[in-house]
Parts: sequence; C-alpha cells; structure tokens
Amino acid sequence: MANKLAITLTRSVIGRPQDQRITVKTLGLKKVNQTVVHEDNAAIRGMINKVSHLVTVNEQ
Repeated sequence: MANKLAITLTRSVIGRPQDQRITVKTLGLKKVNQTVVHEDNAAIRGMINKVSHLVTVNEQ
C-alpha cells in the first residue's frame, strides 16, 4: 500500500444523503475538483469506500 492518498472530489454532493455529505466534509473536501492528501489507513479507506462514486483516489 502507498503511504499517502490524494483524494479529489469529482462529483457534487447536492442531492446526496446527509451521511455522504458528512463523510465528504470529514475528508476535508469542500468544492468540486478540490484535492486533499491523507495518510493511508483503514479509517480513510472506509470513508473513501462510502463515497467512492463521488471521489477519485490516487496513491502517492
């Protein structure tokens, strides 16, 4: 596994359930096409899995 993950919000959270909105916000994403870098761990992987249809992930 990579040490870091670059997570980009590629789709809007408009019209999505509240739990998905909170997950995206918890990842630190606010705007479409914004990218954040997180350490690769089980908690982050779980959040990415929950909103995988809204984000893209690149391993660094």
